[in-house]
Amino acid sequence: MFPFTFHNPTKVIFGKDTIGQAAREIPQDAKIMVTYGAASAKKYGVLDEVLSALNGFNIIEFGGIEANPDYDTLMKGVSIARERNIDFVLAVGGGSVIDGAKFMAAAIPYEGEPFSFLENKGADICRALPVGAVVTLPASGSEMNSRSIISRRSFGMKRALMNDCLFPRFAILDPTKTYTLPAGQTGNGVVDTFVHVLEQYLTYPVNGKVQDRLSEGLLLLLLEEGPRALAEPENYDVRANLMWAATLGLNGLIGAGVPQDWAAHRAGYELTVLFGLDHAQTLAVLVPAMLQVRAANKKEKLLQYARRIWGISSGTESSQIEAAIGQTRDFFEQMGVPTKLKDYGIHDFNVETIVEMLEAHGLSVMGEKNDVTADTMRKILKLCL
Repeated sequence: MFPFTFHNPTKVIFGKDTIGQAAREIPQDAKIMVTYGAASAKKYGVLDEVLSALNGFNIIEFGGIEANPDYDTLMKGVSIARERNIDFVLAVGGGSVIDGAKFMAAAIPYEGEPFSFLENKGADICRALPVGAVVTLPASGSEMNSRSIISRRSFGMKRALMNDCLFPRFAILDPTKTYTLPAGQTGNGVVDTFVHVLEQYLTYPVNGKVQDRLSEGLLLLLLEEGPRALAEPENYDVRANLMWAATLGLNGLIGAGVPQDWAAHRAGYELTVLFGLDHAQTLAVLVPAMLQVRAANKKEKLLQYARRIWGISSGTESSQIEAAIGQTRDFFEQMGVPTKLKDYGIHDFNVETIVEMLEAHGLSVMGEKNDVTADTMRKILKLCL
């Protein structure tokens, strides 16, 4: 196991009817910007519940944050927040809204051009307004980590920022607020969480037994409860377990002291930019192809994954690995997230365009061993159609 420092300052408030506790976590004299995405926050009453809980506070609203939040949209919110002297940002929604709130919280007090955050992965963020989150779509884990994924469509780019200033002060997770999620969003959330765990687990062994067992527990939970969420959308226990799994999947715990991959995520950003695919859809397409092409360098962990997650222990090592990859693909399909680009109406694309985009973004090599080169990506992408 590698040496590591683990620190996570986010306070989690979990359970039914917990939105009312938001007022306790925000200073009474705060000037709050409440951010949200599309109409669902209003349609299903979550926004009204939040506003009711904060009755008496100085509040302005900023809605319309897109999936894959766009820099230009967020800068409109930054401008409003500066004019109104906002000093607290509260996100109501899923990972995109939370990511957008984090970006705005850092951009509002920043004296330079916040576009630099995208160019240097958030390295020049030195302070940010406090952020709270009310989660309605479990998937990204953004409510309990220091990451923010921001797009700038006019520049054809999507980038990940990381900075300790971006940890939310608190996160409220009420599983009942996920009952009304469309099946597609539920499936996306489970696949997204599953791949977050894989990116920290399917690398190479460093005797991180605690991290391995925690990761395996999360993967098995997702296999059990993911399909149940589609069949029983208002089962509180199912929703609660999926919600907590999504948070634990990317709050830093399972990745501490072990190698991490993230090549599928980085390449997935380019597929989103080019084709407008949901983040989880890009992962469902890329991960099976990546595992197939990179099986030799992931052999030991893939065999462990086959044995411990899928119960596959007979046959040749190559057949076990092939079966585990096949089971992974089948699970994504079972969650309603197709694993081939043709299933999204994409029947042809220029592989070189994606390779060039990755190289332009400083990603000419990726993966836990820097073994995902341009040639490797060409092989992977050809399997995605």
